Amino acid sequence: MQITAKTDYAVRALIELAVAEGGGPMKTPEIAEAQRIPRQFLENTMRDLTKARLISSERGPGGGYKLSRPADEIALADIVRVTSGPLVTVRNELPEDLQFDGNAVPMREVWLALHMNIRSVLKSVTLADIANDRLPKKLLGLAAEGESLPEKRRGSQLVAANWGGAPPGKKAPHPAASSDGCR
Repeated sequence: MQITAKTDYAVRALIELAVAEGGGPMKTPEIAEAQRIPRQFLENTMRDLTKARLISSERGPGGGYKLSRPADEIALADIVRVTSGPLVTVRNELPEDLQFDGNAVPMREVWLALHMNIRSVLKSVTLADIANDRLPKKLLGLAAEGESLPEKRRGSQLVAANWGGAPPGKKAPHPAASSDGCR
C-alpha cells in the first residue's frame, strides 16, 4: 500500500482540526501553514472531505473548517477511503473478488489477510488518538517491530541481512545459515 500525498495531507489537516476541536473553525491558510501543505492542493482535498461529510465548512469572516463529528469517531480508515479509495486492491480488484488458478489459489487468502491487517490498523487509530498522542498499544508494538526490521534503505539499494542479502562489498550468508528458519 502506498500512502498518497492527498491522503497524507488530508490526515494531517484533520489532525489540525482535531486539535482545534471545541474552538472555532480553522481556515485553509492556517492549516496549510501549520502542516506545510500546498494551499491549492489542500483546498481541493478539503472539498473532497466536505463532500464525504468528515468535515463541514462555515462561510464568513469567522468561518473555516471543522470536524463534522467528534475526533474519536473518525478513524484513519475513513480518511483513506475518501482520499484513496479501497484500502487494498490487486490488479484493481478487491481481494475478496479475486480468483486464482492452480498453485496460486492460496494467494487469495494472502491478499485478504493483508487487507484485514491494514484495515485493522487504520480502523484502530482515530484522529483523537493522534491529536492527544495516545496511540493504541498494539499499534505502538507493531511500530516498534517495524523499527527493528532487518531491511534498511541505503540510497536505491535494499539491504536485507537476515533474508540472504548483504551490504555492498560483503558476502551474503548461505541460505541454510538462517537463524529464523526463513529461506
